[in-house]
Amino acid sequence: MAHQAVDLGKPQEAVRLAEASLSSRRYAQACWRERSLLGVVHARGLAAAGEKKAAVAALLRAERDLSRADADDDEPNRVFFFAEASLAHETAATLRDLGELPEAEKQFIRSVRTRRAQFARTHSVTLGYLGAVQAQQGHLDRACDTWSQALDAMTGVQSGRARETVVQMRRALSPFRNRAGSHAAELDARARAMLGSI
Repeated sequence: MAHQAVDLGKPQEAVRLAEASLSSRRYAQACWRERSLLGVVHARGLAAAGEKKAAVAALLRAERDLSRADADDDEPNRVFFFAEASLAHETAATLRDLGELPEAEKQFIRSVRTRRAQFARTHSVTLGYLGAVQAQQGHLDRACDTWSQALDAMTGVQSGRARETVVQMRRALSPFRNRAGSHAAELDARARAMLGSI
């Protein structure tokens, strides 16, 4: 719910929900992987609320907690997916929201490199976010290459989040649409066509 509150633009609600989960008795009994997941969602909420110092502290704690997780631990199935790639993705999103774009780019790249192929939707969305961060830093050619990979990864994916990623991609490419023959114009046309199949 805290993660959804961030996505819905309700940062104070996200922080309240995340802090409620961190202060519960169940949190004290949670495995390290689950603590890391809860902690990084807390960091996302704090970043969205503009609480930079607390968000960075929460990120560090989440990373430390995940480093304590052991594959031999008796972990609930609900957290099987949360590993280095997921932590890197959420860390990148937190850093992006804090305006730390170069560091966000590094973490999105880390997520892309460590993501398992079975998570095609998340992988494609991470590539989309990486391209957006690259574009925000003025690296349009690099962003176009990354977005092209994102579109490749979205083949066969049916997802509202992937669709929104393509919409945001097209929005970022809109100033370059009329440059016939440019890589950006070609990518925009490809993204427009992709919207019909996502």
